[in-house]
Amino acid sequence: MEHQDLYIVIPVFNHDEHLKEIIATLKQKGFHNIIVVNDGSEKNIFHRIREFNVHYLSHRQNLGQGAALQTGFDYAIGLNAGIVVTFDADGQHDPDDLPLVIDPVISGQADICIGSRFLSSQPVNMPFSKKLLLQIAIFFNFIFTGLKLTDAHNGLRAMNRKALNKIRITENRMAHATEILIEAKKNQLRVEEVPVTIHYTDYSIKHGQSSRNSIRIFIDLVFYKLFS
Repeated sequence: MEHQDLYIVIPVFNHDEHLKEIIATLKQKGFHNIIVVNDGSEKNIFHRIREFNVHYLSHRQNLGQGAALQTGFDYAIGLNAGIVVTFDADGQHDPDDLPLVIDPVISGQADICIGSRFLSSQPVNMPFSKKLLLQIAIFFNFIFTGLKLTDAHNGLRAMNRKALNKIRITENRMAHATEILIEAKKNQLRVEEVPVTIHYTDYSIKHGQSSRNSIRIFIDLVFYKLFS
């Protein structure tokens, strides 16, 4: 599956153990326009992926995933990207789900298409505590955005050029996922969900969102709503 104006943005902060495998698989499946944004990692990320022909951007210091995505979006816009896909670097996402996420945007049915781990089947090895946190997050997403979705903070999404031009991420940390939805609602962008598979491993669980981070996301969103 190859589209000349489609770019995949992968934000990375230190946890790059799966990055090489992810890039190799994406390339194998025909996704050659890959933008890796190193968000101030202590590790030498470029050294691990230098064999691949990817666009490599780097922050001098860690700014947060939201900031890394916006850096990738700005760069993709400069390359005249028509569609941008966001893809996490922790190995949770399945590259085979990419056509499902991309197709509604390519066909013009949606401006933003987001993967949902709850639409068709249960996530693989998902801890109960994670499921509980996500159900709470889904509720607050609805409160903040007015969009009734089945998942929250799923990093696998596709956006068309219109959405890229309308949305500007200002929440540098993980609250950016809800901010994108708030901006989508405000700008009357069409949002769809499609079923995707999330693979939970010991590694991804260890480096995933904690309860403390979830509280921080909520606080960030309250401040965003108050002062935006």
